Amino acid sequence: MNEQNRDIGQEILAGLQEIKRGEMQEGDSALLNLDRIFNSNEFVTEWFPSPKWLEDGTGYTLLELPDAGQEIVQIDAKTGSRETLATSSQLIPAGETAPLQVKEYSLSKDCVKLLIFTNTNHYWVLNRSTWNLHKLGNDSQSGTLMNAAFSPDGQKVAYVSQSNLFTENLISGQRIQLTKDGSDITINGNLAGLYSGLNTRGFRWSPDGSHIAYVQFDTKEVKDFYLLNNTDSLYSKIIPFQHVKPGAVLPACHAGFVSASGGETIWIDTLGDPRNHYITQLCWTPDSKNVVIQQLNRRQNTINVMFVERNTGLVQTVLTDSDETWLEPYDLHWIKGGKEFTWISERDGWRHVYLASREGGALKLLTDGSFDVLNIQAIDENRGWLYYIASPENPTQRYLYRVGLDGSSTPVRVTPQDLEGTHGYLMPLDSQWAFHTYSTFDTPPVVHLIKLHSHEIVRKLVDNSQLLEKLKPLKRQPTEFFRVNIGEGVELDGWCMKPADFDPEKRYPVLFHVYGMPANQTVLDQWNGFRYLWHLMLTQLGYIVMSLDNRGTPAPRGRAWRKIIYRKHGILPAADQATAVRTLIAQRPYVDAERIGVYGWSGGGCVSLHLIFQYPDLYKVAMPGAGLSHHKFYTASFTERFLGLPQDNPEDYENTAPLNMVENLKGDLLLIHGTGDNNVHYQSTEALIEKLVNLNKRFTMMAYPNGSHGLGSSRATQRHLYDLYTGYLSQNLPAGPR
Repeated sequence: MNEQNRDIGQEILAGLQEIKRGEMQEGDSALLNLDRIFNSNEFVTEWFPSPKWLEDGTGYTLLELPDAGQEIVQIDAKTGSRETLATSSQLIPAGETAPLQVKEYSLSKDCVKLLIFTNTNHYWVLNRSTWNLHKLGNDSQSGTLMNAAFSPDGQKVAYVSQSNLFTENLISGQRIQLTKDGSDITINGNLAGLYSGLNTRGFRWSPDGSHIAYVQFDTKEVKDFYLLNNTDSLYSKIIPFQHVKPGAVLPACHAGFVSASGGETIWIDTLGDPRNHYITQLCWTPDSKNVVIQQLNRRQNTINVMFVERNTGLVQTVLTDSDETWLEPYDLHWIKGGKEFTWISERDGWRHVYLASREGGALKLLTDGSFDVLNIQAIDENRGWLYYIASPENPTQRYLYRVGLDGSSTPVRVTPQDLEGTHGYLMPLDSQWAFHTYSTFDTPPVVHLIKLHSHEIVRKLVDNSQLLEKLKPLKRQPTEFFRVNIGEGVELDGWCMKPADFDPEKRYPVLFHVYGMPANQTVLDQWNGFRYLWHLMLTQLGYIVMSLDNRGTPAPRGRAWRKIIYRKHGILPAADQATAVRTLIAQRPYVDAERIGVYGWSGGGCVSLHLIFQYPDLYKVAMPGAGLSHHKFYTASFTERFLGLPQDNPEDYENTAPLNMVENLKGDLLLIHGTGDNNVHYQSTEALIEKLVNLNKRFTMMAYPNGSHGLGSSRATQRHLYDLYTGYLSQNLPAGPR
């Protein structure tokens, strides 16, 4: 038999073995299969619909889906009593028969008006005192409105249309065009996708409702990138969008403010060249006297907080922070009527919360200790507490803490000590109540409304009891969390899922789920839905599934842990991962060194490419999804944060590119990408395919036509993707112990 026929025969045999395993899974309630996971509602996780706290914190609103359609309801936190704010019948426009389909909504401060964004991309306002339903904008603006927001008094709405900023009076109906220079290259009040990961808001009302601060982009030197839609019609459709690749010209970003009644914009005199700086945050002081902006340099290692007097336009820099690597922008939280604000910094080696004065001067440390603050949850100024999320002892978990605003107290854990896992909180401004969501890796989430100060449960909102009953008969072992020492005092966190009938005397194939980049962790003690179930299915087929968090992931393990990845994107994660795998092989005899595979998406796809190219004798199979083959293909604002500018250090871009390591490929490679991905462009995979072909490297490829970065949320697509994964593993990383 020649080599080609032998390969085909092996693939057919592996396919028959997979079919046999699938049949064995079918009909056994203890065993999972892809149809049970993706084509049924058997294991659907119940989540609490996104609540919105009322301004006074006494209750919250929900968008519910009763049998009759959509309803927006208000619920009293203390008593649980319900009031329907809008029924489906009240959301039927005049002359229509069908109600609006609500995609998002907001409530005016007095709870009288509802601002509704529909699935047809239109904005409507329902006045609950008159039950008048009013569509925002005029006919020429239909479908073009963006970012609509109530004024603080609820009497007006501001929005962006066709790159210009407007206000609309909800009483008189008067529309005022605040900017007149909007075009394809001059963009007012909207981010236009140009600031990836920097959290800029397009415009902000002043608290007194008299003015609007906004950003303006001048994109005349920004090039278009093109996606191609080949499936919606007989002839291809080109989809252009403005995009800045690393090292290319940034849009010039300006900030200004204008009267909500119209007039001239007062432009803010910021530091340096606007094409080499980012305006990362935009807000007002509580007294409406100052616009506050955060300006970040292009290298993203120096940030200035500037206060701008509304009456004079005078600019004062009240705070400067810097780092040798990069900085993250954060929202400001005000206390003492706006005299002080919170600032998050890693200046002492840990991510801590400080208080800063609007007059400048030294920062006051609030969260002292060798731990990281992950985020600020709320400030209860009346009681003198700052609430934040942290996990000082275990970076795979999350808990709520509080500390005094005077900086003199010791942090106190609010989450009960007997509850491990991951805890999330959503609380109103007065911090009397909170929604508490709790899960572990093996246990789906439970949601309670609690009294915050005592953590007393007021009522259970979600318990996932049906899902828990479905999980009980499944063959599974508790997931093991562990640490592995990779030398020089460095330990990586990991988790391990083993077959229920695991035999330590035998050797098993191991599939590693990887991300490894600064945007995310994979080793978290929290419920992971369908992915968890698929991993569990793999253990039932005879695989071990593991994941490791290398250095450079955003784990709360200190600045040095996170920032070591600077200018080593891909290289350092892969080295940490490979060293850890070799250590696990040495320490755990049941890990089959001849059957090691890896898969990951986006950043995890990039690291998967690194692993199979850099360590071809260790990794036998890699299944990267939407993986970046060279950082030059990505976006400037994200890539330059971690690699610097390609003009300054081109060698880092070349040294960290999987594209330049293709010649090392020995194992089995499955490339997956959506052709409509406007995040990691399909261009990246095309360049990799070209290199693989030129080097005569064998690989497998799956392109999803018009697929977005995450391929969308349809079950059919997800079912197909995980079927693809499962089949490829079956053929190239045979299941079962030896």
